[in-house]
This record gives sequence, C-alpha cells and structure tokens, in this order.
Amino acid sequence: MSVKTLEILEQLKSLNANETTQLVKQIEATFNVDTSAPKRIRIGKRDEDEIQPQIQTEFDVLLVSVPAQKKIALLKVILTLTGLGLKEAKDFVDSLPQVMRTGLNQEAAEILKQQLEETGAIASLK
Repeated sequence: MSVKTLEILEQLKSLNANETTQLVKQIEATFNVDTSAPKRIRIGKRDEDEIQPQIQTEFDVLLVSVPAQKKIALLKVILTLTGLGLKEAKDFVDSLPQVMRTGLNQEAAEILKQQLEETGAIASLK
C-alpha cells in the first residue's frame, strides 16, 4: 500500500462508532452509493440460470452464396419474399453474403432457409 493509504487507514482505526457512521453517510452522499444492501458472494455454486443454457428464440437468415447458373431462380424467390424491385433484388444478390430476414422464430427461419436452398443457394441461420 502507498503511504497515503496507510495514513488514511490509521485515521479510520481511530474513529469511534458514531464517527464511523457519520463518515459512511458522508461517503454515500458524496459518491452517490448505498452501502446498506450487502452484496452476496457465491463461491462454488451457480444459479440455475447459469447452469441452463440460454435458448435462442430469434433467428436471422443469412444468404451466403448462390451459383451463377441459379441466380435467376434465386432472384425470383427474392422478389417474391422481399417485395424488392428487380434492380434492388439484383443488387442484393450481387452483394452476398447478406442477411435476408432478422428476428424470425425457428420454424419461420427454417422454412425461409429451405426455400432459398431449393433454388440452389447456400443459406444459414444465425
């Protein structure tokens, strides 16, 4: 410890109970902290939440790539699913990998992925 820290510690040791209480109140007010609620420390035990893995409920469908010979078939699917115009859909396909949809439940994400893969595209879930 530094000399300054040791000096403060020695001064604290010399305080009586009333002075210590007043000091704690002043520290709480000055630094906007609450020392009344003790924090629980757990050693060697985990909460049940930590033990159980988090289950993913929302998925993003990522369109990774498409073979050149399947590009037109994929454009048709993209036009249908997204409502984009032809130019926007072409730009979308030309700039792969792209996120196709976000925040889908697992069933909807799997269906969308399957539709994309039926055209020969490579898609994945995140």
